[in-house]
Amino acid sequence: MGDRDRNKKILLELLKEGENSRCADCGTADPDWASYTIGVFICLNCSGIHRNLSGISRVKSIWLDFWDDDLVEQMRTHGNWMARKHYEANVPPFYYKPQASDCVVLKEQWIRAKYEREEFTDIVTEQRESPISELNATFQPEKIGNPNGLQITYLKDGRTRCMFVYHKNGKDIVDWFNAIRAARFRYLKIAFPTTSDTEQKEPFKRRWFTLDIQDRKLLYFKEPLDAYAQGEVFIGHSEYGYNILEGLPPGVKGNKWNLGITIETPERKFVFTCKDTQDLKEWIVAFKEVIFKPMCLQDYTVEASLRRKQR
Repeated sequence: MGDRDRNKKILLELLKEGENSRCADCGTADPDWASYTIGVFICLNCSGIHRNLSGISRVKSIWLDFWDDDLVEQMRTHGNWMARKHYEANVPPFYYKPQASDCVVLKEQWIRAKYEREEFTDIVTEQRESPISELNATFQPEKIGNPNGLQITYLKDGRTRCMFVYHKNGKDIVDWFNAIRAARFRYLKIAFPTTSDTEQKEPFKRRWFTLDIQDRKLLYFKEPLDAYAQGEVFIGHSEYGYNILEGLPPGVKGNKWNLGITIETPERKFVFTCKDTQDLKEWIVAFKEVIFKPMCLQDYTVEASLRRKQR
């Protein structure tokens, strides 16, 4: 047993320590749930996934549930940092780690891979990949109309080609997603040996635009499920004349939406509108992540290739 108020106070203090202040699985700030069998602090959404890990994870609310002394001690001696060192000891650089805003299938399979299948506690076996430079994938459940919907892009005859696939099994579709990332990662390590092992980002997407943060390209489409992108815009570093401005240029009005973003490149300006303030803020954050990210040799190659196509 234990003292309810005292134990809650201890748990709240533990939440302030290091990595405990963010969800162990998706990074959401101020998690208020915990898996006492694993010893990690997690957010409400991830706690729902943990409930389905029968015999592996048992969860409690920090604020609403009663905590026995032994469970509090379990949380004290473990925590997010220790769990990450064990369960994420050998996550391959290509493997995508979901964020709070990502779709459910990505988060569920990440959690199952870590705690249920323990895929990253031992050395990951080498995977077979094909060296292909322009292959990429992003989850698009709303666009495709399926919770496990995946958009795959690649170059065909100098144009970006799109394929839309889904699978009834969440693990299978996430395995395909990470296999594509593995193939791309292996190619880049061979073609550009100086490429770092930093985590690859999933493309940022909304409606008929996709921002490929990895290749610094903004793709736009006439219709959501178009096979080919209508156009591509390279987003370079701010030092080279690239900039992101909130708002529309003077005299320009949106057709349906008046919230706008202006993308400045050395050659021209691009303008598009957003439906609401939240959409606007998310796009600006994503664009700024690109323009302030240092360019590597691969980026210069992508930029030169796009410029040749636009001549």
